[in-house]
Amino acid sequence: MSKRLILLGATGSIGTSTVDVVRTHPDDFRIVAVSALHSKEKCEALAREFGAKAYVGEDAALRAVEENDADICLVATVGMSGLSPTVAAIEKGMDVALATKEVMVMAGELVTALAKQKGVKFLPVDSEHSAIFQCIQGVGVGGRSTKEIDKLILTASGGPFFDGPEDLSAVTVAEALNHPRWKMGPKVTIDSSTMMNKGFEILEARWLFDVPVKDIEVVVHPESVVHSLVTFVDGSTIAQLCPPDMRVPIQYALSWPERLPAERAKLDLAALAKLTFREPDPVRFPCLRLVKEACEAGGCATAVLAAADEWAVDAFIKGKIKYTDIAKTVEETLAKAPRFEMTSLDAVFEANEWTLRRLKG
Repeated sequence: MSKRLILLGATGSIGTSTVDVVRTHPDDFRIVAVSALHSKEKCEALAREFGAKAYVGEDAALRAVEENDADICLVATVGMSGLSPTVAAIEKGMDVALATKEVMVMAGELVTALAKQKGVKFLPVDSEHSAIFQCIQGVGVGGRSTKEIDKLILTASGGPFFDGPEDLSAVTVAEALNHPRWKMGPKVTIDSSTMMNKGFEILEARWLFDVPVKDIEVVVHPESVVHSLVTFVDGSTIAQLCPPDMRVPIQYALSWPERLPAERAKLDLAALAKLTFREPDPVRFPCLRLVKEACEAGGCATAVLAAADEWAVDAFIKGKIKYTDIAKTVEETLAKAPRFEMTSLDAVFEANEWTLRRLKG
């Protein structure tokens, strides 16, 4: 029996790759609803192709979940907009294939507790978290203790500015959007260039796998072939490798616990010749520090962080601030934010609204 799928953010890069996976496996997956923020024609064309319902607009993702039943909901919306649909999917008993990092960044403690209460699963779509998920099958996933894990190691491509230029203040939007390895939406691509994206992934890993932030590391791996690693308490380290192709983790999230065949490029280690790993520069990439500081602050500080970053990236893309002002904006906002206790989703929304009011002036 095919799995029924709701696809949120159907016209973005993750959505497009997901559609490709479904086309390849028409007997295994059936799309019942698709949503998009703006691309009405593309969204409606997808709906016609798959016999699904189309939803377009600000509240499209939430309506798609509320008005349809499915086995799994793939959340690939931008930023804060993924939170309410994710909660709605959990409340309806759907498993969630998660590509929107901000859900865990802003409310990881709450949504993971709700998922446990409702008996639904979070299935990671990010290549790094999919890699960890594959490495620890049966450890903290199948009922065994995460005490067997010593540390999680997230790999990062380094983005376009890992080795230069020395002065990042003059970086243009076009330069920041020119990612050397991955084709992604503008928000995620800019976050990748500042390494805020990798900071978000630290928080996502913390909640997905119940591992403290202190036990999660980041290494820069420009080849983007080793997608992440797990070191266990006995000294063994397991890595997941494959050519950079987002269809691999998407397909695994949808097909889990099974693996489905696919005609894609396979890994050729001899052709690669070498794989390199380096530490990220904390001065050049202050966003990694800011994420850890927000985590240590507790409460809804990570929600403030995510909201400030979303505003700053948008302002940079629109030419309102410099590239280096992204991290500065986030740091200044965190420093002035009141404490919001993470008691409910309302508190998360309150922190988000406070942040946007302050930044909008």
